[in-house]
Amino acid sequence: MIIYIDADACPVKNETYKVAKRYGLKVFVVANQYMNVPMDIDIQMQVVSGDFDAADDWIVEAINEGDILVTSDLLLADRCIKKNAKVLGPKGNELDEENIGSILASRELSSHLRDLGHTNTGPSAMTKKDRSTFLSKLDQIIQKLKNS
Repeated sequence: MIIYIDADACPVKNETYKVAKRYGLKVFVVANQYMNVPMDIDIQMQVVSGDFDAADDWIVEAINEGDILVTSDLLLADRCIKKNAKVLGPKGNELDEENIGSILASRELSSHLRDLGHTNTGPSAMTKKDRSTFLSKLDQIIQKLKNS
């Protein structure tokens, strides 16, 4: 079991590192540019170069069934769900084959409304409760995978 972080705009990297350390899990932090990560043999920074989706493509190529992805990128989430990986958003919302279709449809509708000139406030800011929900859900997913 490996945890992949789509790191460019991920607000819960530190929380993920802490949980991974507790379980002795390897973490890949994947981004288009270098960022500081803890000096830990189990945390690896993976810088990808190339087009806009290079980080996404690297993750999809590397991730396997039973691995975990932390991302807010819904299209990347969909690609990884199709590979039977677990996907968790930074606010603790688990994305799976049962809910990804409706979430992608809502995303498409919002995009269409923006194109028509409707303004949207976008996602709400991260709160302490969101971080707590994320930590709890990540722990729950790991426990479930370890017991299966």
